[in-house]
Amino acid sequence: MPVTAQQIEQALREAIAPIDTLEVINESHLHAGHAGAGEGSHWRVRLITPQCAGLSRLARHRLVYDSLSSVIPLGIHALAIEARAPDERTAQG
Repeated sequence: MPVTAQQIEQALREAIAPIDTLEVINESHLHAGHAGAGEGSHWRVRLITPQCAGLSRLARHRLVYDSLSSVIPLGIHALAIEARAPDERTAQG
């Protein structure tokens, strides 16, 4: 059974609290026919949390990957991360 959005959300909420905003988007359908493609294999995570304040982009990505260490082996092939601090709420990219 592929990893679910609920599993990803739960893992993030448990590891990164508080989270002001959290979106978990399954983008697997956009990668049909590509290597590693499968239901529940390609995800986008958007979050806003005070824990991102003062962290570099790389450190923010590490925070998310570390938080998802229990669910990544369940079949996450690709993960796009948009992680921001509350004062960056309106930032793009």
